Amino acid sequence: MTVSDYFSAFMLLIGGVFFLAGTLGLLRFPDVFTRLHALTKADNLGLGFIVIGLAVQAESWPVVAKLVLIWLLVLLAGASVSYLVAHGALQRGIRPWRR
Repeated sequence: MTVSDYFSAFMLLIGGVFFLAGTLGLLRFPDVFTRLHALTKADNLGLGFIVIGLAVQAESWPVVAKLVLIWLLVLLAGASVSYLVAHGALQRGIRPWRR
């Protein structure tokens, strides 16, 4: 194995850890707003690390461009959907959690 293989595996592992952290935040946090925050932040970072890990192993620049485009579209979609969920929760009278 080469250095790029180890780097790629490390980035994929870090991405998986962020996905796991986002899932734990979704399951453990007390209200919809903190769950959304944990899920969107962790998933965006996790996908970013996975894209980096896959880009290192990509065979050509067009493949890297497609991976980055997919990541950017997921960032946009995640932000849009989390806004819609939070806005809907506020309209239904769900207030943010307070200690």
